[in-house]
Amino acid sequence: MLNLKIIFAFLLILKISISCEGDLELKKSNDFIYQEISVNQLIEKYKNEDLKAVDVTKEYIKRINEIDINGPNLRSIIQINPDAIEIAKGLDEYLKNGKLKGPLHGIPVVLKDNIDTKDKMNTTAGSRALANSKANEDSHLVKNLRESGAIILGKANLSEWANFRGENSTSGWSGINGQTKSPYILTRNPCGSSSGSGVAVSANLTVIGIGTETNGSIVCPSSANGIVGIKPTVGMISRSGIIPISYTQDTAGPMARTLTDAVITLNVLKGSDEKDPKTNLGVKYLKRDYTKFLKLGGLKNKRIGVYSLPLRNKLDGSAKNAEVDSLFKKAIGLIKSLGAEIIEIDFINDKSAIEHSFTVMIHEYKDGLNNYFKNLSENVKIKSIDDLIDFNQKDSLELKFFNQYYLEIANQTEGMKSKKYAESLISLNKLSKEQGIDRVMNNLNLDAIISPTGSPAWSTDLLNGDNYYIGSSSPAAMAGYPNISIPMGNIHGLPVGISFFGKAWSEPTLIQIAFDFEQKSKARIIPEFKLNDDEL
Repeated sequence: MLNLKIIFAFLLILKISISCEGDLELKKSNDFIYQEISVNQLIEKYKNEDLKAVDVTKEYIKRINEIDINGPNLRSIIQINPDAIEIAKGLDEYLKNGKLKGPLHGIPVVLKDNIDTKDKMNTTAGSRALANSKANEDSHLVKNLRESGAIILGKANLSEWANFRGENSTSGWSGINGQTKSPYILTRNPCGSSSGSGVAVSANLTVIGIGTETNGSIVCPSSANGIVGIKPTVGMISRSGIIPISYTQDTAGPMARTLTDAVITLNVLKGSDEKDPKTNLGVKYLKRDYTKFLKLGGLKNKRIGVYSLPLRNKLDGSAKNAEVDSLFKKAIGLIKSLGAEIIEIDFINDKSAIEHSFTVMIHEYKDGLNNYFKNLSENVKIKSIDDLIDFNQKDSLELKFFNQYYLEIANQTEGMKSKKYAESLISLNKLSKEQGIDRVMNNLNLDAIISPTGSPAWSTDLLNGDNYYIGSSSPAAMAGYPNISIPMGNIHGLPVGISFFGKAWSEPTLIQIAFDFEQKSKARIIPEFKLNDDEL
């Protein structure tokens, strides 16, 4: 007869052994030669001939294979650029003549996979409908990156169609690459739609990530992944060659582990483009070098508005999350200690602004997508939203977890020529700008507004969708104004960011203020790839 006590003891030992081995493997995930390395550190090593770009690139590709595809299996990268090593070799040859190609020479950059690249990689928006879609030319921002010497390392996973396909969606899920995981706790959600870019930067799979935002898609994954995200004024960075949602609200932006790296990248991405009229309107406001605003003392004598409404419950005004509330109060205390004056704000936007924003988005979505599809190569069968809707209905996976309601209602509109669109656009601009952020900041003589970017990452739930709890991105997003998210702290090892936003083209002031906070708070934490909440 078997001794059950001995069997149970053996099974317990085996379970502990397997668990320890798993923990050891996860701890090895942070044993990386270029852990937390910055742009300037890499550039300096290149100049001193301590490193070669080809070796750096090989190490990052190796890490992607170990951490993203295997190991914790983060699923943040859809494709590795098959030409990345050859590009790096070319940069090493270029440097033999004693000169860097540009400010991002040899710096690995990962792009959200709604950004066109004319190379061997596809541009998919995470959709199986575009699984083999190769762009006819580089997007404008990719041209800028290549000219700067950046190495396009790969394409990042995203919330499919930038999280504007259907109801009850799950951030970080795409039909083409599955669910991206939080590098802090693997069962938690990385937020979206620039999920893969945020995770790749946080997990040290790249130095820089490029995301896009219509409302929250840069700042939310930056907050949830403990990194810095800059959503610039709409018109600072060209949108040509980016799969669109909204001509009024869309913008690309840099995501990095430090504000300095993000601002260096912002310098490269910015600029006018004849294919994007909004950039021509913004030329007169652009600064040649935004890094000069990275200096201490930026908060001294500044008037900072505190937007705490996202933290409060509607009925009794109590905190939606007491721990986020506590972190935010500590951040306000630090900001005051650095010489700023704090002014409370009751509200920013009339609630109808959200309704007008949605109306504008669905009308612009129809025209934007149809125009993008028309320019795809002949081998891509998707030539209209009708084709996309039909593809999804017939596909075995695309509609498995959530629907395509936003595609369907966008397709039913008259597009940007409709009267309803024109009226909503006028109302949106008035409510979000003149009667929104501009009103508040002018009346109170503010230099910036702050708010928690979001709450700690929620548990991923493919059946019920996202569980957004706190979010402050809408005022700046609807107005097309700048917003910078900086790590504010963490709750049980899950990061939470603080947002600094303001009027159009106020990036210089926001960078000064955010840099002062970042350098004094030092709140960035490195992810540890915990398996689940039991390890909290």
